Amino acid sequence: MANEKTSRRAASAASKVLSDSSTSKKSKSAAGSALSQFKSNKVTSGNAASAASKTLRDSSTSKSSKTAAGSALTQRSSKKR
Repeated sequence: MANEKTSRRAASAASKVLSDSSTSKKSKSAAGSALSQFKSNKVTSGNAASAASKTLRDSSTSKSSKTAAGSALTQRSSKKR
C-alpha cells in the first residue's frame, strides 16, 4: 500500500478541478481520487490511476488537473493482483 497522502497544494488543485465545469471527466476522476486521499490512508483505484495517467499525457490539460492527477497516481497501490 502506498504511504503517500495528498498535500494541501494538491488538494487545493483538485478542488479547483472539481469545481470547474469545463474540466474533462478523466481529470475530475483523478482529482476526486486525490481529494479523497487528503488526510486519509486510501489508495488510488485502477480506474482512477488510468484516468490520472491519461490526464498527465494530455497536453491540453491544466496545471491544476496535472497536479491532482500526479498526486493520485503516486498513491496507487504498488501491489499487483
